[in-house]
Amino acid sequence: MAEKNTANIGFEKQIWDAACVLWGHIPAAEYRKVIVGLIFLRYISSAFEKRYNELVAEGDGFEDEPDAYLMDNIFFVPEKARWSVVSAAAHTPEIGSVIDDAMRAIEDENKTLKNVLPKNYASPDLDKRVLGDVVDLFTNMDMTQTTDKHKDLLGTTYQYCIKQFAAYEGVKGGEFYTPESIVKTIVAILQPFENCRVYDPCCGSGGMFVQSADFVEAHSGKRDSISVYGQESNADTWKMAKINMAIHGIGANLGDYQSDTFFNDLHKTLKADFIMANPPFNLSNWGQDKLKDDIRWKYGVPPAGNANYAWIQHMIHHLAPNGKIGLVLANGALSTQSSGEGDIRKNIIEADLVEGIVAMPTQLFYSVTIPVTLWFITKGKKQKGKTLFIDARKMGYMVDRKHRDFTDEDIQKLADTFKAFQDGTLEEVKGFCAVADIQTIAAQDYILTPGRYVGIEEQEDDGEPFDEKMKRLTSELSDMFKKSHELENEIREKLGAIGYDV
Repeated sequence: MAEKNTANIGFEKQIWDAACVLWGHIPAAEYRKVIVGLIFLRYISSAFEKRYNELVAEGDGFEDEPDAYLMDNIFFVPEKARWSVVSAAAHTPEIGSVIDDAMRAIEDENKTLKNVLPKNYASPDLDKRVLGDVVDLFTNMDMTQTTDKHKDLLGTTYQYCIKQFAAYEGVKGGEFYTPESIVKTIVAILQPFENCRVYDPCCGSGGMFVQSADFVEAHSGKRDSISVYGQESNADTWKMAKINMAIHGIGANLGDYQSDTFFNDLHKTLKADFIMANPPFNLSNWGQDKLKDDIRWKYGVPPAGNANYAWIQHMIHHLAPNGKIGLVLANGALSTQSSGEGDIRKNIIEADLVEGIVAMPTQLFYSVTIPVTLWFITKGKKQKGKTLFIDARKMGYMVDRKHRDFTDEDIQKLADTFKAFQDGTLEEVKGFCAVADIQTIAAQDYILTPGRYVGIEEQEDDGEPFDEKMKRLTSELSDMFKKSHELENEIREKLGAIGYDV
């Protein structure tokens, strides 16, 4: 498992502890905006100051020209919004108003951020003394630190805080955060490349885009070379995504506003090379009655009570020739036959689009404990007429009592299994992976549950003959039953002694 820089973990925890101190009577979502906004303000001010000093040193007098920053994908920060001004006011009663004014000034100067930044710092419910302490944390941060390769401290801190808020907010946290294990697995299997188009129709806070950019950069590409397209229906989550893209230096087209993907597709003509998504599980009342004749339902009209197959078909509609999809769905989509879903699944399978299905373990999500499945849908599959099935339910480790995670080795094993399948070199492993053709899947009523194909893991031969083992186990079971009856009688006697008739 990859090690994290312990100094960075310390800073991340400091920021998180600051958020915890701030909590009082204001909902967690409001404090999320406070922390997220400060991270962003510190980030763009630092980037601006670095470029500002370079321009001053060049001596051409361009340091106050916004275009001199925009050409390097750096936000221009007006004087009243610079961190030096904010930090100087940290321990004054006006600190909240100073930060709100800074946010407004940045939005006025940078139109792409209009109505995106939080402006709730002057709220009387926000303890200004504690807010000043949080500002000090950011002021004292060493901006030269980096984590991993070329990944800045504030970017990873932003992701860390989003993850922590997701855990704290429970079910609502699932609206803006997909667990890193799942995102990394999807990206590692799809392997996005330079100059590709990446799309997420329900992008949350943009985690799929960050991991895609990191993957491209880690494989000797430029992280800003991918073209990113996204859409999000929740206004606050859309703002988080906009901020996340800015902090990570990713130029993304997320539309000018939040919008429902089914009713107002902001990227109607897009054909993407890679589509990655974690759509809302089993979404009901999604508006099917008004979209029955939609061009996207090539394989059948999705039922009104569940949007799973609406999401799948929306993504297939936006897929380029040879494009690939990786998405997360609740397990029910693998086998449901209700309301025509079985027929839609059959049509998609018969069209030879399903490249792989990965059954994931429980407890990966903060918001739900149900098991999920990763679907990989591909146009122009290398292995025609075949689908890879993987049962990964036993993989991962428990981070704590409630939450499971994958190691880097787990993720690489899944990615390597997919690559071997695509290359035609995969050796099937009972209980873990198997390849099935369309005829085999049809014989299973087009049900895609991996367990039906991978079988049960082979047990090691311990050398004990079957008859002897059966006799021994039967004897042990008999002894257990006898002991159970003895304990039952003992309990009855003790309860009778204190006046209970059982």
